[in-house]
Amino acid sequence: MKILLTNDDGIAAPGLWALARELRSIAEVVVVAPDREQSGVGTSVTLHQPLRLRSVKPLVDGIETYVVEGTPADSVIIALKMLLKDKIDLVIAGINEGSNLGTDVLISGTVGAAFQAYFHGLPTIAVSVASFEDLHFEVASRICAIIARQLATGRLPRKFLLNINLPNLPLEQLTGIEITELGERSHTDAVKRGGIKAGHDGKRSYYWIEHSEPQGKEEKGTDVWALREKKISITPLHNDLTSHEDLESMQWVRALLSRELPSSGPGVLRQIKLLPNWGRCLKYIGYRNTSFYLIC
Repeated sequence: MKILLTNDDGIAAPGLWALARELRSIAEVVVVAPDREQSGVGTSVTLHQPLRLRSVKPLVDGIETYVVEGTPADSVIIALKMLLKDKIDLVIAGINEGSNLGTDVLISGTVGAAFQAYFHGLPTIAVSVASFEDLHFEVASRICAIIARQLATGRLPRKFLLNINLPNLPLEQLTGIEITELGERSHTDAVKRGGIKAGHDGKRSYYWIEHSEPQGKEEKGTDVWALREKKISITPLHNDLTSHEDLESMQWVRALLSRELPSSGPGVLRQIKLLPNWGRCLKYIGYRNTSFYLIC
């Protein structure tokens, strides 16, 4: 069994290596991760500059390790398209410091990396612990190992994406495990003028976007509720963001536009077809001792 590990906290994050240490006894583990912390970048892919990749010494002996000067999603693309010619059986993003609950999954670099692997048809886990200090990685690591062993036996689907969040507690203090749906959880973003000269660097003003404390409804059955109850939350995700319940009720929009737009024939309203699989090809450029990759 071969497992790819990545994250959005960067190559030196302790959660990444706690996971690698647990999994190396049951699988061949390869780490491909960003060179620095990349929280909040979501599924962002680098398209307008080359990506630099280098092999580095692992923090856990015996694990093939690479660092990418790019986003978590970049790391997964480089790993799957260039580095790992053999079949990957499972991709895990984490262990993230801080939870990824509710609408946070739309901006999470951890979940963004997991989605990139899911888009490639692979079973994938995004795993997070809900704290930023005195972290307990043991249970999260064991959960990933258990799922990996079950996948190896053929008892699990060949494609899935699980978003797993754990309270920052030892095993004996957890109250259960729940299969959940995404809850309503959001931050009220604040914009702050920063630092020197009241937010002016001598040429122009600059700003910081800051997250406030998250707010949301703790409805039973959601991931937000599960963590409040000291339970492990496992949320199956997929890439269909269509609001199916609104498809019928929004037919008035089509009717309105058809009526209001003049000459709504094919000569005026042309269909635009997006190229399939954008962002999944790579161009290799070698210069001296450095490898460059461009995602196209």
